[in-house]
Amino acid sequence: MRATLVSLNLAVPKTFRVRGREIPTGIFKEAVDHPVQLTGLTLEGDRQMDLRYHGGESQAVYVYPFEHYAHWGPILGARLAPGFFGENFTTRGLLETDVRTGDVLRVGEAVVAVTKPRSPCFKLGLKAGSSKFVKTFLDSGRLGFYLRVVQEGTVAPGDSIELMRSDPQAPTLAEMIRERAQQAL
Repeated sequence: MRATLVSLNLAVPKTFRVRGREIPTGIFKEAVDHPVQLTGLTLEGDRQMDLRYHGGESQAVYVYPFEHYAHWGPILGARLAPGFFGENFTTRGLLETDVRTGDVLRVGEAVVAVTKPRSPCFKLGLKAGSSKFVKTFLDSGRLGFYLRVVQEGTVAPGDSIELMRSDPQAPTLAEMIRERAQQAL
């Protein structure tokens, strides 16, 4: 596997106004061009606003493959910058079809493990400009995935991502996504 950390993205806390209420969100991420410390729960400088659904040990980092951006640009009618989907790591070479739950990866000085595919919330639809986009996103299978931190360390844009350990018996994330979709029917 040849994979790279294309972009390292941190939240710029904002709010959505929905039915007269201000709803805080960390989905607006901006790329940084410097190394960042990855701690057990998040990247230094990143904010996870609703800790009931975001963050925690099994969702310390959200990864989204850069390869998927070519699919979404025409659908959303925009040129999308890394971080658009709320991901911390925009990567190249880590697709849901190849990554398995439990895979252990080295990124810069840090070691992380793949936990599960993303389950997008309504805020992605708000950001995309349509509540229907969440279903479109789910149906695409292009969800990205979460990581837990095994070993804290510094990560930086351009870092290579090395597969350290994988269990060929573990399901790929694409298999998990398809199974989840079947259960929802």
